[in-house]
Amino acid sequence: MRDHGGVQLERAVADFAGYLSAERGFSAHTVRSYRSDLSQLAEFARARDIDRAEDLSLDLLRDWLWHGSQAGLAKSTLARRSAASRSLTSWLARTGAVTVDAAVRLKAPKPDRHLPRVLTRAQIDGILSGLAARAATGDADALRDLAVIELLYASALRVSEVTSLDLESVDLGRLTVRVVGKGSKERVVPFGVPAKEAVVRYLKLARPRLVEESRETTRAMFVGPRGGRLGTRSVYGLVSALLEAVPGSGPAGPHTLRHTAATHLLDGGADLRAVQEMLGHASLGTTQIYTHVSTERLKESYRAAHPRA
Repeated sequence: MRDHGGVQLERAVADFAGYLSAERGFSAHTVRSYRSDLSQLAEFARARDIDRAEDLSLDLLRDWLWHGSQAGLAKSTLARRSAASRSLTSWLARTGAVTVDAAVRLKAPKPDRHLPRVLTRAQIDGILSGLAARAATGDADALRDLAVIELLYASALRVSEVTSLDLESVDLGRLTVRVVGKGSKERVVPFGVPAKEAVVRYLKLARPRLVEESRETTRAMFVGPRGGRLGTRSVYGLVSALLEAVPGSGPAGPHTLRHTAATHLLDGGADLRAVQEMLGHASLGTTQIYTHVSTERLKESYRAAHPRA
């Protein structure tokens, strides 16, 4: 079946990645994930003597997923691969590169839904108290770290949203922050007084010192040791170090603070749709996972405290 006519599959994958970035506004991380999965699909197809996009078939795609399953890939990975291939073939059909959408009937196993790791209020208070004690020394990095963690927990932002903030993104008077989330969707998110106080101290006492070490000017809200925009990797490292000392299993990245904030909001009686809007979830179903977390926490408290549990 090897034929050099038509759209080459590898070329199609590269063009599709460019479309996701330029026209759909997907983040660089998301585009890399799509391209990685689809490049593996192209490699799988090439091993079966298929080079052209129009030669993709439902059987080939099912075979690709089946081989992944036999190799021990998680259901979530298979579901992601399925979604990536459906997006690719749908785009190919819309643009006229192929006549038939090969993946329109492709299904994948539903991913296992594991409840996210959520910290208790006492654990969060302990983390923030420790950061506040370090910030009280006047150390610029410590002041910034406290502001970052306070804002992550107060607003339930994604780490990429926090690190991409500019000075004008934060309204200290209205206690709101304007962020651009997934799919380039903008939203305004509230935060509380403790986060405001931490941010104000950082802006007044730490940021000028951090920026003056750099020869470049920046509008970034949070800056690193050399005065440039603080990177997501640095925040991952900070949160990971903080969670090492906290009892419990599960992920130890910034998303744990997002999960924790969402769960604490629902525990406190917040409306589910309001939390959905705050988190920037396109689907209410994604937000509903936190109601399951709240229910499980209630069950655990009941079993631990009720005499007839």
